[in-house]
Amino acid sequence: MENLRKAVLDVLKPHDPDISVLAKRIAGISGIEGVNISVYEIDQKVENVKITVVGEFKDLTEIKEVIMDIGGTMHSLDEVVSGKKFITEVETLHERLLE
Repeated sequence: MENLRKAVLDVLKPHDPDISVLAKRIAGISGIEGVNISVYEIDQKVENVKITVVGEFKDLTEIKEVIMDIGGTMHSLDEVVSGKKFITEVETLHERLLE
C-alpha cells in the first residue's frame, strides 16, 4: 500500500500553544519532512488553521493525536496526495465558467 505524501487539514485549536509549537510537534512525527501552518481566522478563545504536511507517512493517526493533545479538533481533510509523484491540479472548464 502506498504512503501518503501530503495532507492538508482544517483545524480548530486554542490560542495556546501557538502554531510554532504545534508545527514542531507534528514535524517530530516519523516520516514527516515538512509542516506549514497558517492561521486564517481568530476568535476570542480559538483559531482556525490550515495545516499542510508533506513526507512519507501511512495515515493521519499520529497527526490527529498531536492535534487532540493540544486541545484541537480536525474539521476536515481538504487535500491528500499519495503515489510516486505529485500531480499539479489544473482548473477545469466548469471552474472557469463559474468565474
